[in-house]
Amino acid sequence: MNMMLTLMTNVALASLLVLIAFWLPQLNIYTDKTSPYECGFDPMGSARLPFSMKFFLVAITFLLFDLEIALLLPLPWASQTNKLTTMLIMALLLISLLAASLAYEWTEKGLEWTE
Repeated sequence: MNMMLTLMTNVALASLLVLIAFWLPQLNIYTDKTSPYECGFDPMGSARLPFSMKFFLVAITFLLFDLEIALLLPLPWASQTNKLTTMLIMALLLISLLAASLAYEWTEKGLEWTE
């Protein structure tokens, strides 16, 4: 009974807050709220500036290395198994893959910002 009362109260409160959030902004419509704002000054240019493709490639490389390192996180728990050689082979394989991919990025100058 208490669980049902708590659930109903939470749903009612959440619904009330959502309705208030949709209703309140419609009361005050100002033109200043819809205009672009840039530190108190009029915008100097377009807000849609192109960004460097090099930044995108470095970000993708970071995500790949982060994923490879995340694969190493369960290794301390895997060391408690009976098949220690399998765990060591997998750890060596993952670290070798990480080192080889770092060496490849380094030789291809994928980690350098200036060209």
